[in-house]
Amino acid sequence: MSSTNKSTKILYWVSTGIIAAFILPGIFYIGSKMALEGTSHLGLPLWFHYELSIGKFIGGIILILPFFPRMIKEWVYVAFGIDFISAAIAHLAVDGLASMWYFPVVFFVLLIISYVTYHKLQAQRQIQ
Repeated sequence: MSSTNKSTKILYWVSTGIIAAFILPGIFYIGSKMALEGTSHLGLPLWFHYELSIGKFIGGIILILPFFPRMIKEWVYVAFGIDFISAAIAHLAVDGLASMWYFPVVFFVLLIISYVTYHKLQAQRQIQ
């Protein structure tokens, strides 16, 4: 394994692991008072809170398990991208610049790193 391949793998798993560590535990707090108040604060309906929480959990599983097909992972990256951008916009719209709007932006950057390194690893596998 080349040094470039190894560093790409490390970058992929670190970025993907951080995203998964943030998303996956959320399913256990789906009904917590804090989560429900946060959704309500942003003006989102309760059904959307549950739909988004379950969808993010499923997407997190798909991202970290290697046996899912490439096309399914592509759609998960798209969905998470839309989610993180929408979260930043929602926080900015409701609370302004004093809010935690930058938090979803940080995860969006991690998502881009994960996406780019995922495709580099896929290209390297096809060459071998």
